[in-house]
Amino acid sequence: MSQADANPFEPKLTPGRARMIPWLTVVGGSACTALPLVATVPILPPLGLVMLLAWRLLARFALRPWAAAPLGLFDDLVSGQPLGSAVLIWSVIFLAIDLIESRLVFRDFWQDWLIAAGATLFAIIMGRVLALPIGARVDGAMLAQAAATILLFPIATRFVAWIDRKRGMV
Repeated sequence: MSQADANPFEPKLTPGRARMIPWLTVVGGSACTALPLVATVPILPPLGLVMLLAWRLLARFALRPWAAAPLGLFDDLVSGQPLGSAVLIWSVIFLAIDLIESRLVFRDFWQDWLIAAGATLFAIIMGRVLALPIGARVDGAMLAQAAATILLFPIATRFVAWIDRKRGMV
């Protein structure tokens, strides 16, 4: 029997490290856009946003309400979007989720998935409006990216739930 089994109520990580893990996973998801991938159709989902939504909807108190702004700034710096676009979009998404949570008493996974799908569509459409000229023909690729992101959300929540269980803050 190991030391961890002797006291199952002892936190597995120090509180500072346990609080850093959600931030690091969102930063890691945002940094994935900088990987040199060659694709015929650009459907790489915004992984930073997916991780942010998974943490916000699954573990409500893992990220503070103001965390969307600095994480969005990092995403803007890494992804090449206009500076401040993800700061604004992610902050609006956090405010909308807070508004939805104040109206709903109970939520299940399907409602979380619907909230994440709406937030993803909002983020992708607003990112297109802020970053590209109106005449650009990117609607097909944008819809494929939105579909890939929405379908990726259950995997991200499973990953976040596993991390949350391992960090010992449940």
